Amino acid sequence: MTQHSRDDLHSELTAFAGFLAGLPTFVRQRMTVPEALSIVRQRLDNRHTQLGAVFNRIFANPRSPYGALLRHVGCTQEDAQELVAREGVEGALSALRARGVYVSFEEFKGLQPIVRGSLSLTPSPADFDNPTAGRYYSTTTGGSTGAGRRVRLDLGHFAALLPARIVVRHVQGLTGIPAASWSDLPPGGGLKGVLLQAAAGEDATHWFTARLHGKDGAAWRFRLATTATLAVARLSGARVRSPQFLPFERAVELARWAAEQVARHGSCTIHASVSRILRIALAATEHGIDLRGTILRGGGEPPTDAKVAHIRASGATFHSSYAFSEVGTVGSSCLSPEECNDQHFMQDHLALVQAARRVPGFDLMVPAFCFTSLLPSAPKLLFNVESDDYGTISRRPCGCKWEQLGFPVHLTGIRSFRKLTGEGVTLVGSDMERILDTILPSRFGGSALDYQFVEEEDAQGFTRLVLRVAPHLAAIDEAAVAECVLESLERTGAAGALAQSAWRQAGTVRVRRETPTMTTRGKLLPLDIGARSARS
Repeated sequence: MTQHSRDDLHSELTAFAGFLAGLPTFVRQRMTVPEALSIVRQRLDNRHTQLGAVFNRIFANPRSPYGALLRHVGCTQEDAQELVAREGVEGALSALRARGVYVSFEEFKGLQPIVRGSLSLTPSPADFDNPTAGRYYSTTTGGSTGAGRRVRLDLGHFAALLPARIVVRHVQGLTGIPAASWSDLPPGGGLKGVLLQAAAGEDATHWFTARLHGKDGAAWRFRLATTATLAVARLSGARVRSPQFLPFERAVELARWAAEQVARHGSCTIHASVSRILRIALAATEHGIDLRGTILRGGGEPPTDAKVAHIRASGATFHSSYAFSEVGTVGSSCLSPEECNDQHFMQDHLALVQAARRVPGFDLMVPAFCFTSLLPSAPKLLFNVESDDYGTISRRPCGCKWEQLGFPVHLTGIRSFRKLTGEGVTLVGSDMERILDTILPSRFGGSALDYQFVEEEDAQGFTRLVLRVAPHLAAIDEAAVAECVLESLERTGAAGALAQSAWRQAGTVRVRRETPTMTTRGKLLPLDIGARSARS
């Protein structure tokens, strides 16, 4: 181990020790719904002030890439404050975006340097970290392009997220009813959800995980961190449960659990990825279990019409959600939706503008989302950072509780222009390109031009990742090709291992003898986005 690695390990252990030391105070909060509503309303009323504080933090940090971009366009701290006062939050961000003050998706992921005229920056991932975070445990993002980025899950940020979480549950009618989560150990989101539930003073979440031990289990460091965290939480008086192993093929057990809770209490809720929610609903239908009274909540992937139709056929109510690691909840399901993925934008802690960008390799422009984090506790400081998602931003009178609370902005038609999504896990980019360009050709022959992924949805609504293999490659064992992809993913790190485990259980990866498709520019992309766009 190098000295740099030892220093990193010491820093991580010190921060995790601080996380455990601060945990008793956090889980004893018992925040009420009126308290949470008051905090959220204050944030909505003070968005200008919150953005002004963002500028203060940027200019106070000499390492901030955003500070360098602002100085490059001649924008001082005073100029920025005046711009917010004059144009408002989104108006100021749009004006700065047009002048080049933004970070593209590829730049934020470290795939290319930030270049604006004479300015050239090569920031490290740590340059986007919140320097005030001190009590955290580290996990990784889903690895949407290449290796997942480390994200610090800080106790201070947990506390800041708590009011919005309580309000979401209040609006959706979930307060006080039995709750279950089918979400994995870190880097999955199960532990975070259990701790937030405890801090809200709710009954313990029934926690199920599809990854625990064995070949496809969570890494030892995540299992150890989970065990230590739950032990400290219990000693602090929190009602928390240990995760129970529940592989995909036993989804009917959660359907039975839901039916039992409804019989006893009148209602219940389960949170999981959209595909896991679909598995529960299909299992219920197959076994004649009526899920009326059950509220199923899914995120992590787009809830298509086919998926939602199967879910609702079980009798359950379905709510979608929109979130990502760096900022938490982005959107919460409209209660009077125009489509199955109609989200109210959580503008109490985020700002959002759009900018046109070209999809790599295609003559196609999309209105990409650019996010700014307003909470001072955010683990990653985002300022006009482009995600790989796009969609429609609108204001329409829907009459639901979110609008009444002051959340009038809707996000619809949300899609990604760069990533594969299956079973709530997203992956593509440099890791997948290495598998397609190097590993598969070296083992099975051909070249990088003979392999390509495409997303498809089967008759039950499950997303399948089809690997196209050129027909001219003779005598290939298709099962061995799929297994090679999964084994290669496992070796890329925590995010790849998470994808491998979920996709192996679900049978997500399929192989088809079919010629890969070129773009209009004659390029071969690892993911045929054109096929997905044609179906949307």
